Amino acid sequence: MSKRPKLIATDLDGTIVQHDGTITQRTIHAFSKANELGIYIFFVTGRPPRWMNEIREVFGFGSAICGNGAMLYDLQSQVVSEEWMISKREQIEVARRMRAAIPSISFAVETHDYYHREKGYIPRWDIGLDNVGVERIEDVAKSPVFKMLARCSGGELTSDQMLEVALRELDGLVTVTHSNARESLLEISALGITKGHTLSVVASRLNIDASECVSFGDNPNDFSMLQWCTRSFAMADGHPDGFKFASGIAQPCMEDGVAIIIEELLDLPA
Repeated sequence: MSKRPKLIATDLDGTIVQHDGTITQRTIHAFSKANELGIYIFFVTGRPPRWMNEIREVFGFGSAICGNGAMLYDLQSQVVSEEWMISKREQIEVARRMRAAIPSISFAVETHDYYHREKGYIPRWDIGLDNVGVERIEDVAKSPVFKMLARCSGGELTSDQMLEVALRELDGLVTVTHSNARESLLEISALGITKGHTLSVVASRLNIDASECVSFGDNPNDFSMLQWCTRSFAMADGHPDGFKFASGIAQPCMEDGVAIIIEELLDLPA
């Protein structure tokens, strides 16, 4: 018989955070009940810590894995406890290889308190955080970062098309994924760093294995996490390849798909 999970890991945007930025009361209640039952809650996201304030305010509990696995973040104390970074040398090499493969590409880099972009990189988020920009991201590659962002600001290629190129060009150098098929945007992490990898690390530290975890996600940056957990759910309105990595499908975010599954899981024996 299936048992109640010991750990629930969920993506945020498009999974429990709706496209207008809201989280439903049903979702909040489902996670709150799970937390009250002693289930570990991990918010596993591509977001940097500076975007986590609303999550802390809404839930008031749980831990966070930010930057697609690059960072363990104590949501309540707002402290980064561990991080895995892309070196200066790797940043420069990523830019060199990708410029040769996609000449129109542009870059941004970030850590939890640091964000710089090229002038050609048109931001959709963090607008105003770097109003000036630099000609080439290599000019600000002075220290390790937890994420590089690569964009075709003119929409010349889709995120999936860009990912196909990057997986070939950057093989063995860094990890590449994306979290939005509509944005012509890649998210780049240190080699081997994914949501699934970091979730497996923290679960092991809690003496919890994959069979005792449940995860939810909607895009390629979630696939490693969906694949690692024995029970996992891709969002029905997410990336069309999600079902290949998950053990089940959750109803769309707008229909409280994650909350519905959690309610069912909490009815299982401990």
